[in-house]
Amino acid sequence: MSLDQRPAQRASDLDRDAVLVRLHTAFADGRIDEAELDERIERTLRCRTTPELALVAADLPAHAPAAPGARVAGRFQLAWKSVLRRSGRYPLPPVSTVVVYKGRAVLDLTAAEYGDVARLRVVAYKSRVDILVPPGVRVESGGAGVSTDLRGDAPPRTQCVRVQGLAYKGTIEVTDLPPSA
Repeated sequence: MSLDQRPAQRASDLDRDAVLVRLHTAFADGRIDEAELDERIERTLRCRTTPELALVAADLPAHAPAAPGARVAGRFQLAWKSVLRRSGRYPLPPVSTVVVYKGRAVLDLTAAEYGDVARLRVVAYKSRVDILVPPGVRVESGGAGVSTDLRGDAPPRTQCVRVQGLAYKGTIEVTDLPPSA
């Protein structure tokens, strides 16, 4: 059998999962709409070989390009069938993407350091994401499966946390109430 006649390599579940994360990130970035996301998810799950799988996301970037001189650490966080916890004092980039696949994430922003506006793009696939903000911070949320539970109104000219999310068979909750023990 010559090299040209060898069958294509079979795709693994891990290969398919990586493409699914790439698709959800592209959706969160606004590169594809919901209908196209659904269609590509179906195609991904039907793929048998790695060349077929590569075609599903060939027109999408493998990762977001970094701005020249920008710090990349913390801009993209992934919980893959695991738990992601972020708390304490840490610098929060102006734009962060969080993808949780069959897991859980707790993002505690009460001591995080950020400018006037922090933008979070969140994808929760069969997952739960809890975002805890300090009292008095203005929260603007949108997307599918994002809910807020905040005490009172934020004063004008205060810091703002913008959450754009997609929860598929999951939930994204933004609150200023600490979790009950």
